[in-house]
Order: sequence, then C-alpha cells, then structure tokens
Amino acid sequence: MILTDVWGLYKADKQTQGYSQQTLKAYYVQFNLLVNSFGNISIQELSTNSLKVYLGKAAEKLKPSSLGHRIRFIKSLFRWAQDENLINGNPASKIKEPKLELRVPKYLSEEEIEHLREACHPFLFIIIKI
Repeated sequence: MILTDVWGLYKADKQTQGYSQQTLKAYYVQFNLLVNSFGNISIQELSTNSLKVYLGKAAEKLKPSSLGHRIRFIKSLFRWAQDENLINGNPASKIKEPKLELRVPKYLSEEEIEHLREACHPFLFIIIKI
C-alpha cells in the first residue's frame, strides 16, 4: 500500500480515537516531509536504514525536540501499520529519540518582582473600587 493510502487510513483511525485537529495537522506536516523525501512509495519499501538516513539528514537542521517529534510520528505511523497488518515488521521500532538538553528555568529577580507588583497596584485599585 502506498504512503498516501496509509495516511488516509491512519488519519481516519486517529480521528475516531478523538485526536485533535491540531495534532492531526502536525502529523500531516510530518507525513508530507516523509513523502517529499521518499516519494509516494509503498510503505513496505521503507527500511530501518532508510529511515535512519532520513532522520540523520533532518538532525542536521532540527533541534533535538523537533527531531523527537518527527521520530514519535514515524514510530506511531509504523506501529499502527504493523498493528493493522499493512507491514510485517516495524522498521521504526529500533529508532531512538535524541536526548534533550536540560533547560534551566528562568526566574525573575527581586527587582523585577517589585516592578511587577508596582505595575499591578493601579489595576487592583480600579477593581476594588468597582
């Protein structure tokens, strides 16, 4: 079965599961990137190695979080295709997500907190007076 046919069935299944339109839109973007790279080929033609090469090229341009999103979509699509007996094995099962950097939370300084409090006082006065 060619990729666009697989997408139609995958999308329909996810819609019945209650996935949001925004989620499906994000998945469609990832799907289009996959088709643009490989063409509208049969899903059986995609191998673990070809997916790794595709993701390796993407890794050069993407942040780890964006690459992780792409990998999660691919893993979801191929897991679904395997569950639906569209493919015998799952070529995406051994693909790992990149490690994400730990982000240090940003916080306000004491001076910034005071400025924020001072900025709120006129609004509190108006609310209390009404």
